[in-house]
Amino acid sequence: MLAKLPGFIRVPLVMLLLALNIVVHVTPLFLLTLFKVILPIRGIRLALSRGLVLIAESWIAVNSGMFDWFTRTRWQVDGLNELRYDGNYLVLCNHQSWVDIPVLQKIFNRRIPFLRFFLKSQLIWVPLLGPAWWALDFPFMKRYSKETLAAHPELQGKDMEATRRACEKFRHMPVSVMNFVEGTRFTPAKHDKQKSAYRYLLRPKAGGVAFVLDAMGDALDAMLDVTIVYPDGPYTMMDLIAGRVSEIRVHVRELPINAALRGDYEADPAFRDSFQAWVNTLWADKDAQIGGMRTR
Repeated sequence: MLAKLPGFIRVPLVMLLLALNIVVHVTPLFLLTLFKVILPIRGIRLALSRGLVLIAESWIAVNSGMFDWFTRTRWQVDGLNELRYDGNYLVLCNHQSWVDIPVLQKIFNRRIPFLRFFLKSQLIWVPLLGPAWWALDFPFMKRYSKETLAAHPELQGKDMEATRRACEKFRHMPVSVMNFVEGTRFTPAKHDKQKSAYRYLLRPKAGGVAFVLDAMGDALDAMLDVTIVYPDGPYTMMDLIAGRVSEIRVHVRELPINAALRGDYEADPAFRDSFQAWVNTLWADKDAQIGGMRTR
């Protein structure tokens, strides 16, 4: 019914409700964060962290509900049946649009532990959302350009140190760590510039995946290989809000994490070569998967 409202009414209404949902959930989130900061007792902090996750899951559930109510987007999702809320996962996915994030949040919310992304350090300054991500233990990464590293070699490896600190924290809480393996959103221009060997994907960046697997050790139960396809897309966030996303197709498969996937990616050339070969095979399979999903 709500999806039938005229666009000039529906779009401002959705944007207003999304903004209200932020305020309604961020307010108690900040209050719990304040108590978490000032109370030094580990048990209480762990309980408050769980409360923060419950608030975030409610926030996502309301957002997802609004997209169901106000849009006619068709969803085809498979591979969710065997997932566990008490499991710990590394989630790997292709990346085409900012719409990927609400898609992942919608399909995984309350099915697996709360998804946490590695975010650019600048995003902590986003009003309301930045502090909320910090409160929810999202890791913020500061990336340095080649020029900066050449001028300041002491910064070499700082981003990896931040990753390791975040992963150490994740070892003591239920978590799903999200990684967009391409490192950036797919565009035809980026694809051509890279001379990518894949039809629908950019080249994968294996180092980040290897580092998380090594840093978290046996705290992870499995990997989730996620493939997202927009048959008529990709789309922008405004397309999603405006109900212009006609269909979303998602395939999820669970992969084991065996001993061969853990090692020192930086210092062990043999392991690095074998891990890169594994990621390239994973990406070739995903490219074929996308081709099949596009032609359904």
